[in-house]
Amino acid sequence: EVQLVESGGGLVQAGGSLRLSCAARGFTFDDYVIGWFRQAPGKERVGFSFIVGNDASTLYSDSVKGRFTISRDNAKRTVYLQMNNLRPGDTAVYYCATSSPRMASQWALNPAGWEVYDLWGQGTQVTVSS
Repeated sequence: EVQLVESGGGLVQAGGSLRLSCAARGFTFDDYVIGWFRQAPGKERVGFSFIVGNDASTLYSDSVKGRFTISRDNAKRTVYLQMNNLRPGDTAVYYCATSSPRMASQWALNPAGWEVYDLWGQGTQVTVSS
């Protein structure tokens, strides 16, 4: 079965750190873009961090730049999100998603667009207390 599995969420105090993992099962994703999205209660799901497959270049939204780091280990078929200096505003369900090579041109136009991602994980809850 082809799937993405997130892990590493939890409860942390403001200023703390967490590392999320996104493991690919049933396929190899070396050439895929991996994106991290989050959805806070009552709000839309928003993409904030992305890593390209071939050269591992990365993109971040302003809201997480300098605090979060995305990385990938293709041998382990896993993408990581290191989150430091967490804030209560980071509280959300965090999802990873893949964008396949056939979507590359669309992804380049809108990396955070839901429509360019074709496989999603189940999500992991991150709660940051003040």
